[in-house]
Amino acid sequence: MRNDLLLKLGLKIRYERMKKNLSQEDLAELVGLSPTSISSIETGISNLKFLSLYKIAKALDLNLGDFSNFKL
Repeated sequence: MRNDLLLKLGLKIRYERMKKNLSQEDLAELVGLSPTSISSIETGISNLKFLSLYKIAKALDLNLGDFSNFKL
């Protein structure tokens, strides 16, 4: 079941990934997750672990605070 907060976080990750012109497969390889996991994160299905969020932020040249800058 989707959670609104997870969906908004996932959409932010997707937006930032696309700004970097990365595919889900590219991002998955950079952070050591499967493309399916990236898809689940971006669609708000997966409640990602803090360490995964940290790795995603690093791969996108962001800091964790950048993921808190979206409207609820």
